[in-house]
Order: sequence, then structure tokens, then C-alpha cells
Amino acid sequence: AWGVGLALMEEAVMDHRYGRYTNHDLANYHVATSADVPPAIDVLFIDKPDPHLDAIGAKGLGEIGLVGLTASIANAVYHATGKRVRELPITPDKLI
Repeated sequence: AWGVGLALMEEAVMDHRYGRYTNHDLANYHVATSADVPPAIDVLFIDKPDPHLDAIGAKGLGEIGLVGLTASIANAVYHATGKRVRELPITPDKLI
């Protein structure tokens, strides 16, 4: 949900007169939830510890998927609309 939120929803709105953010809480800063992402995400666990990674051999699970997700969504929007959006979040007003 993190990558979907970054690509499509999350935006820090700043009042440029005073240099302050106008969305101070989660009611105004829209964060994606599990209801906003496709249900068919498969996670595969590989039981192979990496002793060089950290003391217990643990690896992160969600962070790696974030790397390409926002770019993938932006490319999907481009292929669907022909409009290249280079600023996140991708909102309908940026496609006009």
C-alpha cells in the first residue's frame, strides 16, 4: 500500500506564504490502506538466513517492492493515456 499511496494519493500541501504544511493529520494527508491495493499480491518466504545481513539473518519484506512500484504505476498511466506525469502523486488534474 505504501507505493500505491506514494504514486496516487500522498501529497504534502504547503502554504507558500508561511512555509507551513496545511495537511497536518491523516484526515488531510491521504494514505493508502489495504483496501486500495489489489488483493492478488503473493509473498513467498524463503527459509535461507543471511548471516552477513544482520545478527539474526533477517531481511526486509515490504521495502523492496516500493522501489519500482511508483515508476510502474507512472508508466501504466503513460501507456493508458499517452501523458507522461513526472510529479507525484498522479492525480486526474495532472492528466489534463
